[in-house]
Amino acid sequence: MRSRPLVSVLFALLCLSACADDRREERLRAAGPDPSLEALLKVADADIGARKFGICAGCHKAGKGAPDFGGPNLYGVFGQRMGQNSSRFGYTAALVQAGGRWDAPTLDAWIANPRQVVPGTNMQFMGLADPLDRADIIAYLRRQSD
Repeated sequence: MRSRPLVSVLFALLCLSACADDRREERLRAAGPDPSLEALLKVADADIGARKFGICAGCHKAGKGAPDFGGPNLYGVFGQRMGQNSSRFGYTAALVQAGGRWDAPTLDAWIANPRQVVPGTNMQFMGLADPLDRADIIAYLRRQSD
């Protein structure tokens, strides 16, 4: 049973690699050497992020009016207070008490390593190392907020 998270991570990486190039090298060149989050967000693509959000879709939806699933619906999460986006979802006390808002830097850190951002979270996702992949997902989540 312990290998299940590892299998999930390997499956997610396989799915991401299947997304092909998505102008990746071109976008990274445009972001410059050792790009900041701000530079990556300038080259991020919400459509590509929608595909990459597939690794999150096992637990989260991001559509207006979509139900909570294993995790809360993330529609409209951008700019919201942490642990309060869905009135129907039972957030952990750690997330509710963490404070802060889901802005780009917070989402970037969360997607990279949720347990480091909020120790005590129940989220099983181990994190996504690639900063451009995270920027694409953030662009998608920003678009899914009106």
